Amino acid sequence: MNILLIGSGGREHALAWKIAASPLLTKLWCAPGNAGIAREAECVALDVADHAVVIEFCRRNAVDLVVIGPEIPLAAGIIDDLAAAGIKAFGPSRSAAQLEGSKGFTKDLCREFDIPTGAYRRFDNANDALAYVRAQGAPIVVKADGLAAGKGVVVAKTPGEAEAAIAMMFEGAFGSAGTEVVIEEYLSGREISFFALCDGETAIPLASAQDHKRVFDHDEGPNTGGMGAYSPTPFVTPEIHDQIMARIILPTVAGMKQRGTPFRGVLYAGVMLTEQGPKLFEYNVRFGDPECQVLMLRMMSDIVPAFLAACDGQLKNFDLRWFPEPALIVVMAAKGYPGDYKKGTRIEGLDEAAQIEGVEIFHAGTVEKDGAILANGGRVLNICASATTVTEAKQRAYAAIDRIRWPDGFCRRDIAWQAVEAEKGG
Repeated sequence: MNILLIGSGGREHALAWKIAASPLLTKLWCAPGNAGIAREAECVALDVADHAVVIEFCRRNAVDLVVIGPEIPLAAGIIDDLAAAGIKAFGPSRSAAQLEGSKGFTKDLCREFDIPTGAYRRFDNANDALAYVRAQGAPIVVKADGLAAGKGVVVAKTPGEAEAAIAMMFEGAFGSAGTEVVIEEYLSGREISFFALCDGETAIPLASAQDHKRVFDHDEGPNTGGMGAYSPTPFVTPEIHDQIMARIILPTVAGMKQRGTPFRGVLYAGVMLTEQGPKLFEYNVRFGDPECQVLMLRMMSDIVPAFLAACDGQLKNFDLRWFPEPALIVVMAAKGYPGDYKKGTRIEGLDEAAQIEGVEIFHAGTVEKDGAILANGGRVLNICASATTVTEAKQRAYAAIDRIRWPDGFCRRDIAWQAVEAEKGG
């Protein structure tokens, strides 16, 4: 098969690595790709926002399947346009992608289909939002309704923080994403990531994972797109797994079908394990980044038939097999991230780092220039490792990081601390 992968981050490098291992693959392209993806696929400089250009490329190169990595093309309806052109593509339609594209849409769906989530209200003006926060008190969560690259959520510990977040959003800090704001109950508990592959009617669970959103050790500093992750998480017991499927994932798939907007693709549920049971706090409509990287390391099955089954409505006859060994990822980011950071700094030592047993390095924001690898983003490298225990995987990943020479980068040193404590019996 000829396959085109859309995207340029660490998630897409992991997907390219996994797709490239499929015996079904004839040719793999990635648009636009990065320096690491170029080892797995032919990178092509397509303007993925111009759907006509993507369609023309697919026709000219007899592309059999398009796999969409990031959320922005999905929210823009690239799946609908490819389908209209008769090109098979993995991911949700524009209407189904509202599960990520609009926080309010998802909250309303939860209310309609009795999916457990925090109490909430939607606001289109600052005055009403401020009055609600003053009545509710803190802690409370303020979210820009639309896509804000994972940065449009403020967990306000005081009413003052909530008021500042409301003002920031309605003053345009996130552009059109903040023209409507969702304010919701603060859920306390343990946060986990749960993924399911969906074909519009059937959903099959992927392995569980847990990511680390805060930029610094001990979960301090601002939220980021994710500084590391591991899979599986010991906190998703078989009982909790079944509750998440029965109360959150399956009612969502059934509800979307009932509404006439069936969901096909990867459903990524951000779930809080509360004292009242699992509660949904957000949906994403694509693989998580960095969780995708550890899922790809742990997936024993060929991913290409899984994509095809989801596209063709055949998941009811399908299952996925997983390696039992845990996997871990540490994100190396440019100093200053998630704020201002420098691009173009030189990275050395990657080949030596990759020689450590069980280690795979995925590029998230890199470019190759004159034979050198340069940083080209905020989150730049994904150092991944698998082993028989999380503790050993962690040791391997950090041993690899210590071989990388990049003075302008940094990482958290405590990824998977919860699982390491659990292994010790803590």
